[in-house]
Amino acid sequence: MRAALAELAKWGPFRASSLWRSEPLGGEPGQPWYVNAVAEVVLDGDPFQCLARLRALERAAGRPDARAKNAPRTLDLDLLLFGRAELRTAELWLPHPGLTRRRFVLAPLAELAPELVPPGETRSVAALLRDLDDPLRVEDLGPGTEDLR
Repeated sequence: MRAALAELAKWGPFRASSLWRSEPLGGEPGQPWYVNAVAEVVLDGDPFQCLARLRALERAAGRPDARAKNAPRTLDLDLLLFGRAELRTAELWLPHPGLTRRRFVLAPLAELAPELVPPGETRSVAALLRDLDDPLRVEDLGPGTEDLR
């Protein structure tokens, strides 16, 4: 996570949420919890170029190209939003289809942009988080995690 955030910070103007620990979504029983964060990067190019760069970071961190769905992984970088873009292709959906349904996404996103209304939505990130029905636990790792970013 530290290396990925450090690399993202090189791409352009950057800010990141604190780190959050979350119960795994699906996967194997006894699977360890994940560490999550949301980062905002200002960059040139299109969403497909950004996605390719994110996938290259995942591979550099040791993530294989193929794996079982929801299996543990070294690094999982999702492109949640790309400005106000709305796309539905085989390769990329924007906004990310899980953005409004997952506490481990909305909690750190609300830290960065609580008033943001994602494309296709009528409510802010803070309102979506407040009204979310997601049983998975998410914990802010809190003060002292700055060195982990």
